[in-house]
Parts: sequence; C-alpha cells; structure tokens
Amino acid sequence: MEDIYVKPGNQERGWNDPPQFSYGLQVTHGPQRNLLNKRPGPVSGVLPTPPNSSNTAAPPMCGVAPPPLSQARPPADGVATPPPHAGPVKSQRGVSSSQSEPELEVVMLVLNKALDACRQAVKDQVCNDVAKRLRLLEENWRTDKLSLPVRRRMDLLAREVQAGCWDSADDLHRSLMVDHVTEVSQWMVGVKRLIAETRNLSPELLEPLHSASLPVPDPIKPVQDSGHQA
Repeated sequence: MEDIYVKPGNQERGWNDPPQFSYGLQVTHGPQRNLLNKRPGPVSGVLPTPPNSSNTAAPPMCGVAPPPLSQARPPADGVATPPPHAGPVKSQRGVSSSQSEPELEVVMLVLNKALDACRQAVKDQVCNDVAKRLRLLEENWRTDKLSLPVRRRMDLLAREVQAGCWDSADDLHRSLMVDHVTEVSQWMVGVKRLIAETRNLSPELLEPLHSASLPVPDPIKPVQDSGHQA
C-alpha cells in the first residue's frame, strides 16, 4: 500500500500499535482500472485462418498384402487330390519289444562264466551264495515275474560284464535297485557281489569270459504299419 494513504499516527504509540489509514484519500482517488481484464477484439478485415487439413489428416493405412501367387489351383474336374498317406510309424518301444527281446540263455551264459572264473580265486561260501541268487534270477525270468525293462537291463548288464566294463555294469545294477527294487531285491545282491569279485580277477582267469561268443542284438529301426502299406 502506498505511503499517501497512511497517516503519521500517534507518535506516543507503542511499537506494536497498527498504523492509522486515511480512507478519505482512497475514496476520492477512485478505483484503478485494470486494463488486463478485457479480451481484445479481432482485427477488422482479417478473417481467422482455418487449420491446415494436410497437417491434421490421419496417416495412411497400410495396404492389405496381395494373396500369394503360389496358391494351388483346384484341378479341372473340381476334385482335390489328397496327399499320399504314409503309414503310421511304430514307436520305438513297440518295435524294440518285438525285435530285441532279451534272451535268458545269453544272460545266464555270461553270469555263469563269471562265476566259474570266481570259483578259482574266491571262497566257496561266497560263490555258493552267488550261485543261489543266480538260480533265483533264472526262475523269476522263466516264470514271467520280471518286467521287460528289467530283462533288457539285465541283458545289457551281462554284456558289460562280458566286455569287462565294470563301472557300466555297476551303474546298471544300481539303476535296477532304484527303479525296480521290488522285482530285483531277492537276487540282485548276488549279481552285485559277482561284479565286485570278477573285476578283481587276473586277466588269465577272465580269458574264458571275455572270449565267449554272444549273439549280436538286432538293431532297433522304425517300420511302417503293414496295414497301411500299398
């Protein structure tokens, strides 16, 4: 507020007394005009320019791709020829079950030869217990108490023993104990002891085992179902 509206006041007033205002001067002076509260009018003779339509136009839409030129046309007679049907391929499990059925004679031939080699260097009590376990294995196999996965692993275990791959044979023994313990628990302890004793024999004692002739298993190949072949 300007100083002309303020009276000198009482010179004896305290430091916190409000100043005395001269309201008469404010009335005679009149209110001041605010020149910024009005909108200026348009300039005469000049029309507002409309917005440019080229700037506000929507972007062009992407065109639809033409159909491929390599579409096959229907034949002249209007009947489409179906593609040649290849017969369903049998799964590896079904083929392997018919072509690579393990043979009990091969498994027992290898295990008994390993046991014969052990009898020349291992105690009779140990060998007799192993022989009893092997007979139980043969009995369960002949009476169809062993599943196909167990028979296949035992066939592979016997071939690893015959080749002198002791670690692989021991791994197969452990996998059978983990996956099929109810089937192999009665006789697998004898197979385990046979592997452990045979791997410690001298090469001379293992010569008959390593030189044994075993049949080569048939390779597993997928074949087409005969019912769908031409």
